[in-house]
Amino acid sequence: MHPSLPTAPDESDLVRLLTPQGERVHHPEASWSGTDADLLALHRDMVLTRRIDTEGYALQRHGELGLWPPCLGQEAAQVGTAHAVRSQDMAFPTYRDHGVAWVRGVPPEKLLGLYRGTDLGGWDPHEHRTALPSIIIGAQCLHASGYAMGIVMDDAVGHGDPSRDAAVAVYLGDGATAQGDTLEALSWAAAFSLPVVFVIENNQYAISTVTSRLSNVPLVRRADGFGIPGVRVDGNDVLACQAVMEAAMQRARDGRGPTVIEAVTYRRGAHTTSDDPSRYRAGEETEYWEKRDPISRVRALLDSIGTFERELAELDAEADALGERLRAACRTLPEPDLAALFDLVHAETTPELVEQRDAAVAWRALGAEEVV
Repeated sequence: MHPSLPTAPDESDLVRLLTPQGERVHHPEASWSGTDADLLALHRDMVLTRRIDTEGYALQRHGELGLWPPCLGQEAAQVGTAHAVRSQDMAFPTYRDHGVAWVRGVPPEKLLGLYRGTDLGGWDPHEHRTALPSIIIGAQCLHASGYAMGIVMDDAVGHGDPSRDAAVAVYLGDGATAQGDTLEALSWAAAFSLPVVFVIENNQYAISTVTSRLSNVPLVRRADGFGIPGVRVDGNDVLACQAVMEAAMQRARDGRGPTVIEAVTYRRGAHTTSDDPSRYRAGEETEYWEKRDPISRVRALLDSIGTFERELAELDAEADALGERLRAACRTLPEPDLAALFDLVHAETTPELVEQRDAAVAWRALGAEEVV
């Protein structure tokens, strides 16, 4: 028997600027003033994020990856908010935030190594101003609050200088709101008025646990207990997500403290490829959310404008090329260097680790057939 999730969740307090039918609407507390070119850029990033996700899923099913966490349906929450994060800001994503990584300039090939077991993350966090994906639920929230305190100590907030003032964006799922690390990070951010924005991607499920089991009230209200302002946004509306995030990040850069954003969205795929969502949710529920697809509503708006036929055709070709690029990259990922793992534990390798490393290398040299 499936748990009871309302097919039509309460949307009365959501910030929405684009309806599921692709119509622009007004909201008294948020606005999106981008150009048609900006709209096309958002659409492109969501389409390519979905292609990255589709390829990752397919590669796992073909045995090329050990695991893949799909983000199907969450593209607007990720792409929209990431477009509001500036080059001097820092982002702390989860393992599902492929769209955030894409917008921040992380080569999508770098997402594959972690799930093939060939590296521990793959990119330079400083180069892309994006931390490696957090596997431990909620741990990235502590990292984000700590980093935000560093920004304050570096005197990089509150100057009114758009090229100097910085802030932190941290992403978490609905399940992470029940973790002690998250609550400690919220408490720390509130106590020190840190420049950090917590983006809760409420995709309705913490693995197989429906969000209503986690909280009897909207998750954004958890911010009230810490004295942090919060806003609830339609997480399938990329315009609203960008607008709300821009305001929250600017508030942080101005030195006015943290914000919590609850982006109400839906995970249309499995939690990971080791999960079977049909065991805990009904098909009609997924169908309901498919009609609120984040990409389809932007495409409908673009079609109503009617001047992007060439760009949209080129985007289809770009997505196909990206898919081939990822498949080729996955097949050429090198085997991991067992010895190198021991050198990545501490800043300076200890004698104990050297001993363990040498033993592991010797074991590998024996060959599997000689090991009892």
